[in-house]
Amino acid sequence: MFFLKDLPSRTTLEAYRERFTAMDVDKVDEALHMLRKASLLMRELEEYFASRGLSQLRYLILVVLDREFERDGLLASEVAERLDVSRPVMTRTLQALVEEGLLTLQTHDQDLRAKQVRLTRKGRAKLHQALPGYYRLIHDFMDRDTK
Repeated sequence: MFFLKDLPSRTTLEAYRERFTAMDVDKVDEALHMLRKASLLMRELEEYFASRGLSQLRYLILVVLDREFERDGLLASEVAERLDVSRPVMTRTLQALVEEGLLTLQTHDQDLRAKQVRLTRKGRAKLHQALPGYYRLIHDFMDRDTK
């Protein structure tokens, strides 16, 4: 997460360029502003998810599973591959979602070491209850941000 609230001025960036000639002031300035905006959006999303008993990771796991219209779940390894999370964190989070009744984990038919992860009705309902507000939050953030 990016926490720099007071971004450097253009004058400061230009002074750095004098010392570090490879620096592109426009690109650094644009990147810093983009990071700041993303940080603010992430904070709002974290608050939103927390108010619904979710976290960003829990939400992402649910949405990754929900968008697989032609398959009945994914292997746990496939879920992990689609998210930027360590295996131990993924394993703990999947287990917590199972304990809450939002997912099921079953041994894969052909590979007894692999686990098949599926959304339950409760998990899909929880996700679908969160999605309208999630989309509204992003819309409002982007609308506020562009004015």
